[in-house]
Amino acid sequence: MDSHKNTKSRKRSVATKTRKRETKNGRHENTKARNGKQATKTRKRETNNSAKTQGDHDVIRLEQFSRVGVISDTHGLLRPEAVESLRGCGLIVHAGDVGDAAVLDQLRLIAPTVAVRGNVDTGVWAKALPLTRTVRIGDLRLFVVHELSRLSIDPHASGFAAVIFGHSHRPSTEVKDGVLYLNPGAAGPRRFSLPITLATLSIVNQRLAHEIVTLHV
Repeated sequence: MDSHKNTKSRKRSVATKTRKRETKNGRHENTKARNGKQATKTRKRETNNSAKTQGDHDVIRLEQFSRVGVISDTHGLLRPEAVESLRGCGLIVHAGDVGDAAVLDQLRLIAPTVAVRGNVDTGVWAKALPLTRTVRIGDLRLFVVHELSRLSIDPHASGFAAVIFGHSHRPSTEVKDGVLYLNPGAAGPRRFSLPITLATLSIVNQRLAHEIVTLHV
């Protein structure tokens, strides 16, 4: 009889331990599940917050390059002469009126490329392009906009080294309040008797040097 009681007691003890382990494991699994859900929510929040930073002021941080290609108003035409002039650049900035997504695809084969949306960029593909961009290279910041008339900030007060724009098809450079205003001109179809041009920027001792490049086409 005592042996039977001891056996039953041992069985109850084992069953109790098993239930405790199951309860503990269940709590552990629930905790892991809650942690997993929390991590997922956190990632979603981070993704949403990241998405909110995209848009008219899209900050792109890039390492310092010795040479930056600046091009604008291609209107769907990327000339071989432009491709050759941009070779060796560490970064290409397109100041709008791209005209065709294929232009950006071809530029990206040369170097990392950033672009803004111009007034002729109305296709579905162009909706991904912001109206303005802030490009940071080392300690220098460049503000990119297609039409200078849409400049809504004070570049000098905001600490920009340069404003890059296009639209007029006329290459121009001007320094105001220590800020370089650079229009690379148009590299696409010729308008009237205007030259076909692009520009390059060189960074020397954290200062910008610029050059307007005429394409002989």
